[in-house]
Amino acid sequence: MRLHTCTGAPSPRRVTLYLDLKGISLDQVEVDLRAGEHMRPAFAARSPNHTVPVLELDDGSCIWESSAIRRYLERLHPEPPLFGVGPEAQAAVDCWIDWVFLRGLIPVMEAFRNHFPGFRDHALPGPRPVAQIPALAERGHSLFGYFLEDLEQHLQETAWLAGDHLSVADIDALVTIEFAERGIKSGPTTEHAAIAAWRERFQERLNAAA
Repeated sequence: MRLHTCTGAPSPRRVTLYLDLKGISLDQVEVDLRAGEHMRPAFAARSPNHTVPVLELDDGSCIWESSAIRRYLERLHPEPPLFGVGPEAQAAVDCWIDWVFLRGLIPVMEAFRNHFPGFRDHALPGPRPVAQIPALAERGHSLFGYFLEDLEQHLQETAWLAGDHLSVADIDALVTIEFAERGIKSGPTTEHAAIAAWRERFQERLNAAA
């Protein structure tokens, strides 16, 4: 297997952080997004959405969405579990994955892609032109602020998003915050003490996994 990825991009980081925490090593191929490599026919054959990451299997077939890649790898490498143990815990992880995606990651993506000139006519991923809508950028900034407020309140009550154990929901929340800090220059402040403590716990887990 090999992973087609792009260092620094948010969706690939959802997978590479997962790999780090699981201790999984894969051959990785860098895809040059700035050069438009992901828009070429050869890459489109691997990813209909023209997005990274893509996990290419030994038989040449491809898995081309972050969540699907992680679930596939979780079935192959169940320890340590990052999707929860048992039906209730797994359902909780799924709930929080969706919450982070809808309340955090999508707003940051909208703020980013609807503002910067480099995404003119590419406000959404894919091969077809999609015009930027400045109002969506403004809304994305506001919604991300609400995301931080709600995440802070939640983490005041629990160590990890889905309960007592780190999961892929925590990975996605961290990637969302990193993306916002870098891409739209917005992030937690000194008022978000619970988020800061959670990030420290996360880094400790990464250090231990390394």
